[in-house]
Amino acid sequence: MTSDSGSAPVDLDPTLDLEQLASLGSGASFWRTEELPGVPALVLTDGPHGVRFQSGATDHLGLAASDPATCFPPASGLAQSWDPDLARRIGAALAVEALAAGVGVLLGPGINIKRDPRAGRNFEYFSEDPHLTGVMATQLVRGLQAGGVGASVKHFAANNSEHDRMRASSDVDPRPLREIYLRAFERVVRDARPWTVMTAYNKINGVYASENRWLLTDLLRDEWGFDGAVISDWGAVVDRVASMRAGLDLQMPGPPDLDDADVVRAARRGDLDRAHVRRAATAVARLAERVRDGRRASQGRGGQPAEVDTDAHHELAREAAEASIVLLINGGDLLPLSPGSRVAVIGAFARDPRVQGGGSSHVSPTRIDVPLTEIRRIGGDDGVTYAAGFGTDDDDAGRLLAEAVAVASEAEVAVLMLGLTDEQESEGVDRQHIELPGNRVRLLDAVAAVQERIVVILSAGSVVDLTPVVPRASAILTGALLGQGGGRALARVLYGQATPSGRLAETIPLRIEDAPSWDNFPAEDSHVRYGEGIFVGYRGYDHRRREVRFPFGHGLSYTRFDYRSLTVVARDGGQRVKEWTARVKVHNTGRVRGREIVQIYSSLPASVRRRAPRELVGFGHNDLDPGQIGVLEVVVERRDLAYWDEPAGRWLVEGGEYVFAAAASSRAIRIEATVVVDGDPRPVRIDLESTISEAMADPDARLVLDEVFRPFAANAGGASGGASTPVGASIENLVGSIPVGRMLSGFLGLDREAVARVAEQLSRIPR
Repeated sequence: MTSDSGSAPVDLDPTLDLEQLASLGSGASFWRTEELPGVPALVLTDGPHGVRFQSGATDHLGLAASDPATCFPPASGLAQSWDPDLARRIGAALAVEALAAGVGVLLGPGINIKRDPRAGRNFEYFSEDPHLTGVMATQLVRGLQAGGVGASVKHFAANNSEHDRMRASSDVDPRPLREIYLRAFERVVRDARPWTVMTAYNKINGVYASENRWLLTDLLRDEWGFDGAVISDWGAVVDRVASMRAGLDLQMPGPPDLDDADVVRAARRGDLDRAHVRRAATAVARLAERVRDGRRASQGRGGQPAEVDTDAHHELAREAAEASIVLLINGGDLLPLSPGSRVAVIGAFARDPRVQGGGSSHVSPTRIDVPLTEIRRIGGDDGVTYAAGFGTDDDDAGRLLAEAVAVASEAEVAVLMLGLTDEQESEGVDRQHIELPGNRVRLLDAVAAVQERIVVILSAGSVVDLTPVVPRASAILTGALLGQGGGRALARVLYGQATPSGRLAETIPLRIEDAPSWDNFPAEDSHVRYGEGIFVGYRGYDHRRREVRFPFGHGLSYTRFDYRSLTVVARDGGQRVKEWTARVKVHNTGRVRGREIVQIYSSLPASVRRRAPRELVGFGHNDLDPGQIGVLEVVVERRDLAYWDEPAGRWLVEGGEYVFAAAASSRAIRIEATVVVDGDPRPVRIDLESTISEAMADPDARLVLDEVFRPFAANAGGASGGASTPVGASIENLVGSIPVGRMLSGFLGLDREAVARVAEQLSRIPR
């Protein structure tokens, strides 16, 4: 065999028979693949924010225990850092822990788009935006695979809800499918070259993802150049033969002996091309070789993988948590708190923190920073009191509420830790609403009656309705879910030892009914219609001009930043520029060091296409001392300006005057610059089904039709363009929407032969 990170072929042992080749396409056990002559077995296990390795009982739902591993912030938290380098470093740390456990492929990252705030697995996904998702995931995959462990980018594709997830069809049009739901996958595949891609449970436009040849072969392999192995989600395969024919390489889990026999019989009958069996076996063999070579490359002089430094990984988890905390409001500059002040910490999450969601990604942390302990460490034991405030037993509700009111009334400030439980946001089930649990709201109301200075800390990997919170809280912090280092990170931010710098990766609406997907979520009769099209997340709120509670990209700081200038310069010449550099001058005008995340949005006001008012096309950050001015350079790629043109069947950049905006959020535009962008030719084929307007807009087609129309125009007295007709309409408006074929036969009376000649002339126009 040969192996590298590129596309070198793998030479399978020629003595392997059909049965053996078929066996490579299915697991040998729950987490392990088959071992054959020349093909070592490999172990896959759940991620993506920690190594969920089960040395005992095995399952894919997070039910059985897993060995201790660092629990980094889940994607919903990590995305709020807007820090791709941090994601790469976490990927590298995950590789070390995976290798130590004997794992060759970590099942992650999950990069599906947060289409609806109620989707049960949102805590495991990065963002509502494909650019932010794609950039963050690309670096996590690079870090993981550079460390010798394969990534499994999931769930491919359009897996945006949990309701009826193993049968429902995501019914989505080509343009939103490409621009929103596949765009991050395309970036990761092209830029990071993941070793595996995992298919989703759901159908896409009526075809199971694991049986979708267009998805797995035409798109993934032929168009994007994917050279890894396509694996199924655990239990996702309905028909192994159909899946293998479509492009699936590895069905998990194993051992599905009956399915192997189905493959062999189908191949012998001629119902399945043996080339598909060999392709799948070759892909799995190549994956096994990559895993083996990755392990060898990572081994030190002793011939063993590097030892896991759990302390260093915990510090990295803390760093990531700190960078991911978002300050939503800070009325009266209540934060940061002063050490020694009387603080009432209220909420069960202060002692038993939420660090992750429920389901297959649920890892067993090596340790957990307890928020209450860390707050007392900085704020002082004497000045910090505690009350649980709420619990699971309704009989204790009154007592717990009374205790919370008592400690709040005696404090200078109350810190309430509110949010959701693992059961309330978990794999396998969507939420019915986005409201906070009633006992949390009652607690907030009761504390607000005796205490004006309230800090609310939200622990939830998904959006929650902040209607009852905003009027009562002076300050709100959210970290989504922060992993095992979140307690220390929150304490440092509370007391100003760290300046909050995270930014929201998802819009927080005023109410769930404002969500663009509200009318089309969840599935009904095993179909979910993506009726909002490309207007997902902030694109949809902006397009519909909906007010929001907090916009995408929002986040405050303990310091202030002024944007001094923005210049946009083409990075290369040629007929069409491929990249631009946006240079933003930022001034820290405050009194403490801080990190400013600069977001670059593009818009095309004169576009003839349906577009969102603005779209994220780049981002970066500056760390600045008080008074310091920094220049940040953000590269904007041409591909991020492109839209999917359905008639042309390709990505195109529309030409025109683009407005590039440097912003602090999708609705906090600081400074703008206009850039003229040359567009791509739109190679739309004109045929008899094209409208007269479409045909006449094409110079070559217009020449063909002018010859046909000239005699009729002469008979009509030369009327053309905007000339009025007796019915009060211009000829252009009257006939513009009529298909060419029907115009020729139905209105001009050409016979079939004449119409056929026109069709032939149109078909010869080069594209």
